[in-house]
Amino acid sequence: MKKLIQQWHQIVQHADTQLLKEILDDEIVMHSPVVFRPLSGRAIVEFYLQAAFHTLVNDSFQYVREVVGEKDAILEFTVEIDGVFINGVDMIKFNENGKIIDFKVMLRPLKAVNLIHQKMGEMLEQMKG
Repeated sequence: MKKLIQQWHQIVQHADTQLLKEILDDEIVMHSPVVFRPLSGRAIVEFYLQAAFHTLVNDSFQYVREVVGEKDAILEFTVEIDGVFINGVDMIKFNENGKIIDFKVMLRPLKAVNLIHQKMGEMLEQMKG
């Protein structure tokens, strides 16, 4: 499943959200640090991931550690936004077809979670309009 993780890195590096359609399962579930319940289904998860890319990915964004297993991957990242250093983890579970079926994002510290909550809300409103 290293191919899937390589595709993920390509999507993030180039902000090419069109490639999400190729790697997200129709029944994917996403667990966001700023939404109180899981998001289900490719359309809504794709929408939130697009907002997350616009919010989180900048020149300082980098993955600093990876643990990849047969059906799971944990990707640790760092990024700085508005002077706040953010440390996060993407936890990705995929099926035998090479599609992501579960995606969980965890962030720290609390100041970062609050900042991303605000920025994601603003980005989602822009994308809806």
